[in-house]
Amino acid sequence: MWHYIAKRILLFIPTLLGITLITFILMQALPGDPVQGMAGERASAETIERIRAELGQDRPLPLQYLGYLKLLAKGELGRSYYTNRKIADDLLQKFPNTLKLALAAVIFASLGGISLGVFAAMKRGTVWDKLASLISVGGISVPVFWLGLALMLIFALYLRWLPPSGMGRGDVAYLVLPAVTLGTFSMAYIARVTRSSMLESLSQPYVAAARAKGLSETTVVLKHALKNSLIPIVTLIGLDLGSYLNGAVLTETIFGWDGLGRYALDGIMKRDYPIIMGVVLFGAVVFVGMNLLVDISYHFLDPRVRVKK
Repeated sequence: MWHYIAKRILLFIPTLLGITLITFILMQALPGDPVQGMAGERASAETIERIRAELGQDRPLPLQYLGYLKLLAKGELGRSYYTNRKIADDLLQKFPNTLKLALAAVIFASLGGISLGVFAAMKRGTVWDKLASLISVGGISVPVFWLGLALMLIFALYLRWLPPSGMGRGDVAYLVLPAVTLGTFSMAYIARVTRSSMLESLSQPYVAAARAKGLSETTVVLKHALKNSLIPIVTLIGLDLGSYLNGAVLTETIFGWDGLGRYALDGIMKRDYPIIMGVVLFGAVVFVGMNLLVDISYHFLDPRVRVKK
């Protein structure tokens, strides 16, 4: 097990280097000049060149990239062009907010999706199955920005049950609308995967044997069918959580949630290259870490799965 984990971590190092190189190249392809944006339209050529030299933007691109790698080797992510704050400090400040939103969205998506998928599988071919499928298709099809605005309009402005935006002071009410908005797509997709996996499990001989023993239908469904259907479900949940932890740009922007998504968008709009690089690298580490945890969980969910050394 530990040999496998160490091997995966070592293999991630060249992947991380490739991510830094691709991100660096893509940043250079972005339209606009960050130095011009900082200096302003009326800045003189001398001022622009001075700022460019201070930021290191006057060096050849290969030297700029090597300079960034040296920063990474020291455990640093650089400083923001505009605020001069350390990127690592900003990431650590905003990540807990994104983590809170991501966990709430995944809990909503998992509970709702698995429940809906199991219900649809048990009612296969009935009107309830069709209704569950309709809900799933609707959840997948509705754009995030439209759903967020619709929920805000209904529950915040018309009914006045929940706050429209912001984070409050730790009040759970501020978390409900963004979590539902972010998790609806995943809930719908989890429901479809759960239904498909459950139908396959329910047709297996061990389920028929469990029923022949006189076990209750609840025990058959939850202990035997659902337990053996969890691997694709857990895979999807893990990938969704890893994606959410990278920051949900649309959701955080709509609801004024001060997380990694808004931070990344602000960096892109300002052409603040250190912010963009820092968020991408941080997200890559989190995503690979979540994939590793999902792979390890297979060993505990299904004893037939063994981690290869």
